[in-house]
This record gives sequence, C-alpha cells and structure tokens, in this order.
Amino acid sequence: MIKEVDLNSDMGENFGAWIMGDNIDNDIMPFISSANIATGFHAGDPNVMRKTVEMAKYHGVEIGVHPGYRDLVGFGRRHVNMQPDELVNDIVYQLGALREFALLYQLPLQHIKPHGALYMHLANDDAAAQLFVNTLHELAPALLLYCMHNSAVWRAAKQVQHPVICEFYADRDYDLSGSIVFTRRTDALDPEQVAQKVLRACQEGKVRTVEGEDIPIFFESICIHSDTPGALSLLKAVRELLIISSIQIKAPGKTNRFF
Repeated sequence: MIKEVDLNSDMGENFGAWIMGDNIDNDIMPFISSANIATGFHAGDPNVMRKTVEMAKYHGVEIGVHPGYRDLVGFGRRHVNMQPDELVNDIVYQLGALREFALLYQLPLQHIKPHGALYMHLANDDAAAQLFVNTLHELAPALLLYCMHNSAVWRAAKQVQHPVICEFYADRDYDLSGSIVFTRRTDALDPEQVAQKVLRACQEGKVRTVEGEDIPIFFESICIHSDTPGALSLLKAVRELLIISSIQIKAPGKTNRFF
C-alpha cells in the first residue's frame, strides 16, 4: 500500500489570447504537488510560462518541463512524423526555455514529462526513447523523468540508471496491455468514482481496464489533466480521499524515492 504519493497536473497551457480548458490554473495549483509546465510547442508561450513558474513558487509546487510536438493547432495530441534526432532537439529546446524562467525565480527543475502524442510515442518507440533518455541523462542526470511503468522510455532510463517516476492516470482509461487509452478529448467524469479508482490503485495496486479486467499498476505519481472537464472537482475529491485515508501528498523531489 502506498503511504506517500505525488499529485501532478499540466499547467500553463494557454497561448496568447487562446484559453485551454477551464482556465483554472490558479485554482488547481494549491491542490497539486508537481506542475508540468507547457513550453510553447503544443501550448504555452513565454508570458504564460513565466506566470506559471511564478504561481508555482507562490504555492510551493515543484515544477517540471512539459515538452510536446510542434503542434499548437492540435494541442500536441496528433502524432508528428519526425526523425529521433529532430524530436530530441525539439525537447532540448523546450527544456532550455523553461530552465531559464525557473532560474529567474531561483527554482530548480524537478522533472520532465513529455506531453500527449509525444508521451505515447516515446512510450512505444525504442529508438526515439533511447536517444531521448541518453541525451537527457547527459544534460540533466538528476532530472526526474515521468513515464509509464515498463514503457520504452522507462526501459531506456533503467539501462542508464536515470531517475524515473511512474505515473497513474486518474482521468484516463487503461487497457489490458497496461497502456492508457489515448484520447484527444475527455468527457466530464464523476469525482467520487475517480477518487475511489485512485484510492484502490494506491491501496491494492490494481486498476480496472476497459475490457473489464483488473491489472497491476505501479506508480509514484498521480496525474489529473487540467483540461479535463471538471478537473478542479476531480483534484479536490482525490486529494481529500487520499488524505482521509492517511496517504500523504508529496512531490517526489522532496523525498528519497528517485529510482
């Protein structure tokens, strides 16, 4: 049974005059322990990035890089056909951008978590995952890598002993392979059902799949997407039930559980 868990969400995903989701980053931030900050390719811009870093510092939330495909129109949820070196160069570019804004506020970067279709690509493509991890390990060997357990990127990280944090997706479905069922749009979910799903995962290490069977799940962090309809209600319900159940919400960068 898990006694301590991270709660992460994607932040800073507005862009110029365009608003993503319910535009409630400031409301969500106090309920999470780690923020994945968009870096301008799938969402976000320099003004939004700086504001989000400042907001995270105010609330004492750890920050991470949330790089995506160069796909503002599709919000990074469409696959972009790229060579592994091109893909990794785009990630390095986005890492550097957020690292400078973090430096302005004297904040360390805790983690990196690829976004959307890029996350799924790195979970399944061995060549891209290996090059990404090798490059990341050279640039920032202590930067926690958020990923799915037993994915291609997880295996690549284990080979070079790069620190990983495995995730559980509270607002996504799983299939029998242990992968999340990728979707470009999520309908509103029942907060109590989501909270109970999370609690069961923490207490029993199991999740019910879309096929109706249970599978084991391994994780140190729980993700709830900020653009899921009713995300704030989901976060409140999950956090409240975990705390009532004596499960502490804590960023992994503030613990010794890196591997």
